[in-house]
Amino acid sequence: MNETEFKALKELSTDGAVSQRDLSKRVGLSLGGVNYIIKELIQKGYIKAQRFKNSNNKAAYIYAVTPQGINARVKQTQYFLQKKIEEYERLKMEIDELTKDNTETSDKPQP
Repeated sequence: MNETEFKALKELSTDGAVSQRDLSKRVGLSLGGVNYIIKELIQKGYIKAQRFKNSNNKAAYIYAVTPQGINARVKQTQYFLQKKIEEYERLKMEIDELTKDNTETSDKPQP
């Protein structure tokens, strides 16, 4: 699962009645991109779409995250969290090195 699929799945987990237009704004994709992602999530079995009539008497969809989708979301969350922790540790080491270099440089007498 890529990051955009993950973002869409996360949003659909919290609001299954969101329109594709609103979902596109939330995840930062075009409407066509969201449509593609939703089709991919349905094909993978992560969500199911159910058609209904909304208050304006237009056809709309409710998206239900399947148990397989919940499992995939949990695994992906753990994966992204681990990547972010590793990135944080690398940045922390780099900041510590730069701070040490800066301290050593500023402690030397200036000519």
